[in-house]
Amino acid sequence: MKKRDALKMLALGLGLSVGLGLQAQAQVTIRYAHVGSEGDIQYWYAEEFAKRVNQRTEGRVKVQVFPNSQLGGAQETVDGVRSGAIPLAHHEFASLARLSPDIAVFAAPFAYRDGSHAMNATDPAKSEVMKELSDKLVATANIRIIGRLYRGARQMTAKMAVYSPADLKDKRFRGVPLQLWTTMIKGMGAIPTPVEVGELPTALMTGMVIGQENPLTMINANKLYEVQTHVMLTSHMQNVLPVFINERTWQSIPEKDRAIISATAAEIGEETLKLGNEAETKLIDELKKKGMTFVTAADGLKVEDFRKAVSAQVRTDFPSWGPYIERIAAVK
Repeated sequence: MKKRDALKMLALGLGLSVGLGLQAQAQVTIRYAHVGSEGDIQYWYAEEFAKRVNQRTEGRVKVQVFPNSQLGGAQETVDGVRSGAIPLAHHEFASLARLSPDIAVFAAPFAYRDGSHAMNATDPAKSEVMKELSDKLVATANIRIIGRLYRGARQMTAKMAVYSPADLKDKRFRGVPLQLWTTMIKGMGAIPTPVEVGELPTALMTGMVIGQENPLTMINANKLYEVQTHVMLTSHMQNVLPVFINERTWQSIPEKDRAIISATAAEIGEETLKLGNEAETKLIDELKKKGMTFVTAADGLKVEDFRKAVSAQVRTDFPSWGPYIERIAAVK
């Protein structure tokens, strides 16, 4: 009798252990890294994504956000996601180019008609060109794109008015430390000078660079109005950032929760498009009040000169992109 009781207790203990083990497996904690500061749309996106995923999976998937380059800059972030040390992140498409060169075409300057076109072309669930290049990224780098967010159109700022590429000749201009930005800044007529975002205010203040380019949300959030005087409304990039995850991490998440994560990423992504468009109008007035002067086509800004010069440099440096850019242009 005692032996049977002992066997029952053993079976109960094993069952409890298995149950606890399954429960532990169902709870996944994902660290989410990005370089954005509070006040930037990308900061809001990550916080909102974490909150909704935690709620909708009823705690089975817990997302912990590390903003403001806490886990490193662009290269460290991408390398971390590739290895799995950082499971989830968002950054520029061009930051993934070391792993899959053609993926950076989604950041190509002057590639999109507007923000809606940019979001449609980069939709990982609906855009065929996005699906194709995302699959290549999974195969070559163990990274999967699961969403995207919209930060607004990128605009130029400087310590002076700039009207055409001729005005930037022999002047040092900040670019994101990625090849595409080197190409773009060179096409704009300036000397490309890579600077990490965390070092940007100092680089502008000391005169290491005379200008930079970013969405108005970032210009305001990072208080660049304190070190820059003019904004040129070139809208040279519709700034869409991919949200990407380590493939092993992705496959470790139950299918039901992967569906929740994908749907949540898409939902909040569309919300950033609305927020970005609304913020741009408001921020022009706000930045004017903070002392910035805006230069538009009506003031003599030669956007078409920038478009032609930058596009020519992109064709030279990225000759394989032509067919992809045509497919992107065809997306409605």
